Amino acid sequence: MVFDEGKMASSAISEVLSRHPDWSDRKRALFSNMFHDLIRWWRLLWTGAGRKPSTEDRWLWHVLGVLLLRWEDVPPRGHGFRGIPWERVRKRLERARRVRAVRESIPDELDLIGKRELGNEWDRVLRALNSHPPLAVRANRLKVDAGGLKDMLREEGLGSTRVRWAPDALVLKRKTNIFRTSAFREGYLEVQDPASQAVAPFLDVRPGLRVIDACAGQGGKTLHLSALMENTGRIIAMDDVAWKLEMLKKRARRAGAFDIRTVHVSSPRSYRRFRGAYDRVLVDAPCSGLGSLRRNPDIKWSFSSESLDRLRELQRRLISDYSGLVREGGKMVYATCSILPSEGEEQVGWFLGSREGWVLEEERRFRPDVEGFDGFYMARLLRKDGGAG
Repeated sequence: MVFDEGKMASSAISEVLSRHPDWSDRKRALFSNMFHDLIRWWRLLWTGAGRKPSTEDRWLWHVLGVLLLRWEDVPPRGHGFRGIPWERVRKRLERARRVRAVRESIPDELDLIGKRELGNEWDRVLRALNSHPPLAVRANRLKVDAGGLKDMLREEGLGSTRVRWAPDALVLKRKTNIFRTSAFREGYLEVQDPASQAVAPFLDVRPGLRVIDACAGQGGKTLHLSALMENTGRIIAMDDVAWKLEMLKKRARRAGAFDIRTVHVSSPRSYRRFRGAYDRVLVDAPCSGLGSLRRNPDIKWSFSSESLDRLRELQRRLISDYSGLVREGGKMVYATCSILPSEGEEQVGWFLGSREGWVLEEERRFRPDVEGFDGFYMARLLRKDGGAG
């Protein structure tokens, strides 16, 4: 489904799970982990199998067997696994440990770029990106605080822990179908990684401000902004994909966020009327998504230097265009869910070097090997009085 139909792993998993509503939480979690690990370790597993990737059933059984061998260190039993030369598989996997790109199961091109940009840190970051992500949620302040949500989830049989630097975050102690909970259905929570949750507070908002979320997508950060502003501001959520904005509206209704207006961006004319008028602008720019590889391992298989170049060009255009919407004395946050400095610090450096009247107030970087969550970069920029928009 992922390699032959081009679907994202998350979409493929959701499609299968929707056909099996009777599965227990344990079975759903096992399927999800196995599916993600097949995608995550695709290159290494085929190396262990000793052949080029294929979507033929008999070879997929072979690769599944290699995965189970890695999980349990014991060859799996069953009709589909008969005839697999397990000793050869073990020897191939042992040899694969000598080559980082094969050992960590990533494309050679990604390995070269990661090493070039992160140097000796690359190995540690890469290992973290290949680990299983936690299930984290954000308490919707419009209805409940994190402590209250923790109690609600406990009543539904779900334990959770707080995150010291993310006041609205809870990390579930076990994987579950959180969308089945009454807490989700009634709008008390949103699924959101704690590093992603750091972006909206970083914009330094308060009730009553005029705010634009320029690349809103389905609205995770938009809803967080609304909660931080206590539903009293004016938030414009913009995106160039119309169906994402429809999803945002649906989520906003469930969350009880009523200060949000959506704008479909079909051309620069769509937002020119907002020029120089907004207190805060968030540019959560499209990026490689490498900071979220634990949750979206399929991303790495479509990565290329050409696609990265196109994204960096788009990021520069977006930060330049949307900076014009910030009033004098206002602030803009540029953010990406990437681990690469070329999509973060270097882009902000380029912007500051090309625009007068802007200063860097603060920047933060989150790494999966440090905080244990997604990789993220964010920079808050101040437009000084008289600064160019």
